Amino acid sequence: MEIRQLRYFVCAIEQGSMGKAARELGVVTSALSQQISRLESELATRLLQRTATGIIPTDAGIAFFRQAQLALRNIDAAARAARQARLSGHVSVGLAPTTAAVLGLPLILAMRERYPDVRLHLVESLSGHLGAMLNARQLDLAILFNDDAGRKWSVTPLLEERLYVIAAQGFKGFPRRKTVRLAGLAGLPLAMPTHMHGLRSVLASAVRRQAVGLDVTMEIDSLALLMDAVAAGLVATIQPGAAVTRLAAHGLAMAQISDPGLVRRNLLASLSDDELSPAALATRVVMRDTARALADGGRWVGAHSLHET
Repeated sequence: MEIRQLRYFVCAIEQGSMGKAARELGVVTSALSQQISRLESELATRLLQRTATGIIPTDAGIAFFRQAQLALRNIDAAARAARQARLSGHVSVGLAPTTAAVLGLPLILAMRERYPDVRLHLVESLSGHLGAMLNARQLDLAILFNDDAGRKWSVTPLLEERLYVIAAQGFKGFPRRKTVRLAGLAGLPLAMPTHMHGLRSVLASAVRRQAVGLDVTMEIDSLALLMDAVAAGLVATIQPGAAVTRLAAHGLAMAQISDPGLVRRNLLASLSDDELSPAALATRVVMRDTARALADGGRWVGAHSLHET
């Protein structure tokens, strides 16, 4: 028996109509009817009778209605008590620059809404540095791009990001099509972060597998400075779509890299569960939900979420 089934049943009785109850609850009538039918099956008794003008409760339905109302009042009271005893504490979260560009502000807003008494400490740094900080217990949580096998972390696959070659409009040698293979970028002058960055490691592995060469003419470990150089027409770069989140007005050209399997995998890593405070455990859920909502809603360019099966 589910709480929503109780709410659906009580609302149906109060409205006297399945259609009116469905509108009140914001669901389709068929879904409402299905849930009440499941409730009746579980109780092995008929609760409602359909009439030409709506619905009326059976004798069993009347008795159940009174107890369901009481149960819902108790549930609502419990929820109010939980909200009043609000979670508090301090949580340190690490995000790579591209991740921070798209996730940072939505995460702050989500935490302020759900857990306003939790003090959030956000650290923006290269993924390699974040892994080291997590291992040194300087962070509670971080979004990383590899799980660094052997470390005692709790790791949840979060989402995958497609990669793009990005340059200023009219950049010489930029692909003319919307998709391009990695091999087609040979000779294109690129600015990339150093190997401390997870993206560079992903590309290095792909380059070795395919025996292709990339012309990395500049290494920049600041995303803002790297994208400034790209927007100025000095170089192109290879980045996930999140890199352009703060540069939408610059009119950059983008082409998706279509090599199979060439994606950046985002992992939500944390200290082991027994080392995390209740505030950190709650923040981990908010990070997961917020990131997946951004990807599923199309607000994280080139990303699709990885949901547990």
